[in-house]
Amino acid sequence: MRSNTIKTVGRSDFVNMGPIQLRQPLPSRNIDMVDPYILLHHYGPYEISVDNNPFDLGPHPHRGFEPITFLIQGEQLHRDSLGNESIVKAGDVQWTTAGRGIIHAEGPAKDFVQKGGVLEGIQLWLNLPAEKKMIPANYQHAKNEEFNVVNSEDGKMKIQIIAGELGAVYGKISTQTSVNVYMIDVESGGESFIKVPRTHQSMLYLLSGDVAINDSEVLKLDKNQLIQFNQDGEGFTIKGHHTSKLLFLSGAPLNEKVATYGPYVMNTQTEIMEAMRDYQMGKMGFLPAN
Repeated sequence: MRSNTIKTVGRSDFVNMGPIQLRQPLPSRNIDMVDPYILLHHYGPYEISVDNNPFDLGPHPHRGFEPITFLIQGEQLHRDSLGNESIVKAGDVQWTTAGRGIIHAEGPAKDFVQKGGVLEGIQLWLNLPAEKKMIPANYQHAKNEEFNVVNSEDGKMKIQIIAGELGAVYGKISTQTSVNVYMIDVESGGESFIKVPRTHQSMLYLLSGDVAINDSEVLKLDKNQLIQFNQDGEGFTIKGHHTSKLLFLSGAPLNEKVATYGPYVMNTQTEIMEAMRDYQMGKMGFLPAN
């Protein structure tokens, strides 16, 4: 099978977000967006304790997209204006469809702060098409053990299907658009070809380790960590040089105008202004500070 050629290779440099530093591979100088994905933040690993808890995001609104969290290490408490409250543990995924508006808050769980530990995760923003930007908000929390897994033929690669499908194995998360989301764990020497629909734009992000892609490009921490593929093949090959973890994302591009401001992702500046007004008027609900 023909491999997708590599369109762009990007770094994952640190940026300041309030009191914390986190990696921001998307958007970056090299890659603005990979439609329909518009932002990817890799936070941590942070040593959390009673005396050090910078990653505690109080109530804040969203509209027009899907903010998604993949928790790699630690525990987080999620609360939102729909009345959901849950502890998200390592390996879990929380998939919020902001739609017309939601207010949520997340941060290390109180018990986790008391006992101390390492917190690490991915925050991903997935755009919604214009026709779905004002749908009712929704929240999905899937636990690590609930996801279906595809194992490579050599037994050295585990592909967790978060959303979408791979070889008729389906993800746990229900999606608003055509997307595939996999968490991939590779042992040293593990190798596999992963299929990608030609209709999807796609990218691969390295969280840890060291891998070769298509026997050419090498992904390493603090060097090249994100690859955007062209839509010209059937997929790509991963080969692990060391024990590694990667996030694969693909989706059918929306090909729509994007207007963003703070926590809102719409199609026009007028819609952004309407979102700000609706939040101030309480139309996105209410969530008290913890």
